[in-house]
Amino acid sequence: MTDTFKPTPADTYSGSTYGNAAENKMSYEPTEGTGDIGKTLLIGLLGGILSAAGYMVYQRLPDEHKERLQSQARTALQRRISEIRSNFNI
Repeated sequence: MTDTFKPTPADTYSGSTYGNAAENKMSYEPTEGTGDIGKTLLIGLLGGILSAAGYMVYQRLPDEHKERLQSQARTALQRRISEIRSNFNI
């Protein structure tokens, strides 16, 4: 072993040269965040419902309002693209 790969005395106190036993969990063991799947699905469902409602409202708008929204979105997108280009010096 070279000096860079030798365990330090602090590494061997926990009984393992690779840290404590809590860090050595097997990959198939469930993590503490398994309840987040239900929350993620709920948020996705709510997002889908809100976007469908927004689309329905947008479809009922008069043409002049649609054009104004499209131009506002286009200018916001152009501003964001120019900001990204300036950040990356493209």
